[in-house]
Amino acid sequence: MFARVFLILALLAQPAFAHAPVFDLNKTAKTAEAPFIVEDPEHSKAIFSELTGAAHYYRIDAPEAFDFYVGMTAPKLDACGLQQTFSFDVLNADMKRIDGRDGSTFKWWEWYEEFGKNWYWVGPEIGKDFLSTTRYAAGTYYIRIFNKENTGKYVLAVGDDERFGPAEIFRAVTSMGKINRTFWNNADCS
Repeated sequence: MFARVFLILALLAQPAFAHAPVFDLNKTAKTAEAPFIVEDPEHSKAIFSELTGAAHYYRIDAPEAFDFYVGMTAPKLDACGLQQTFSFDVLNADMKRIDGRDGSTFKWWEWYEEFGKNWYWVGPEIGKDFLSTTRYAAGTYYIRIFNKENTGKYVLAVGDDERFGPAEIFRAVTSMGKINRTFWNNADCS
């Protein structure tokens, strides 16, 4: 109970660089035909998921121009080096590539996230230092996450507007235990 109260106070006291966690491990297929819908794309979110043989797709439907941020991270396990890298493409409504980053050629670096108390490998981003540097016009966009094998646990960060209302705080507190057990399991080091 004390840990939950501490997490809530920490989120309220210092919201910078804390993306609201979304645990979506195999709950949705995330295919091109049925992508994961990213609502309110400026609102920061960290979507925890795992590639299991196919690329994942995320869709943004923006009725007006918006600040665009996307970045890739992966859990950093104590006993392991960087297990896998992840790349992403940004596609327009016609599924044509308009931008993207190659995680296999990017120099991933270690980063400690204060609020979740976990280490990450930080990969490529469209933005700088977890913040948006790009504005996209209104429209529909897709983000495709992939690597050579289309396998591995990743965290997709979208948006940079840090807002933590009661619902986000409740979700963070209730989901972080499961996220930690699933994503920071040293038994995954092979």
